[in-house]
Amino acid sequence: MKSLMIITILFYMLSTAGYFAYLFIQKSFLQRGGYLLLLGGFLCHTMTIGCGFLQSGHLPVNNLHDTLSLAGWAVPGVFLGVQYRFNLKILGVYAAPFVALVMVLVFQIPKASAPANDILKSFWLISHVTVIFLGEAAFALAAGVGVLYLLQERTIKTKKHRFFFKRLPSLELLDSTGYGCIVIGFSLLTLGLITGFVYAKSVWGRFWSWDPKEVWSGITWLFYAALLHERLTVGWRGRKSAIMAIIGFGVLLFTFLGVNLLLEGHHVEFTKF
Repeated sequence: MKSLMIITILFYMLSTAGYFAYLFIQKSFLQRGGYLLLLGGFLCHTMTIGCGFLQSGHLPVNNLHDTLSLAGWAVPGVFLGVQYRFNLKILGVYAAPFVALVMVLVFQIPKASAPANDILKSFWLISHVTVIFLGEAAFALAAGVGVLYLLQERTIKTKKHRFFFKRLPSLELLDSTGYGCIVIGFSLLTLGLITGFVYAKSVWGRFWSWDPKEVWSGITWLFYAALLHERLTVGWRGRKSAIMAIIGFGVLLFTFLGVNLLLEGHHVEFTKF
């Protein structure tokens, strides 16, 4: 299990090296190599989570080590789909080091043992957690696209068509990709909240209990709902949309980690992270 995780991290690190080499040298084989290495890391990562599932008999989400690993797994999973749909090759420069860093952190965190809990075997929990993490991964990629957009926009405005101008795609492609990631993320987050309501009803006897995690998840949903609404009605595009995607990811990070570390609630007690 540990050796498989080391191999996974190695794949992600080599993919990061390949993508950064592509950023500087701009040879297609480097991008393809980075992509295939990321795919290899994702497959090994999937096997790691699968082994954890078989050993414990439930979805491995009852400690910070396993939960962060599952969140990291979602990033390359969504990235592979986004890459296929939008063909934004340079996005791997963000996705590969992002997941590599997450997995290095996972490797450093002790895997605390926890007693078996039949609740963790619930179909609604598995659906809720998996869909939520995939949605959050899409938002993470949207933030990365937002950063690339701001870099390219600044390069164009300063009329210094040097490093980034030649290596980043058009603002239109970056904007449409970022919007696509937000739509995907919002759809998955909505589905994840719905399955979470059903799960909460089955476990705690009520759909909503004003738990801090629930409240901040609701705030995150409202933030992205407002972003999509303003884009469709007012025309929030380009720079404003990119900045809001980055801010939204900050809200998301607090919902995922800050709430668990700073606040109390049955989500924190239940997952023990």
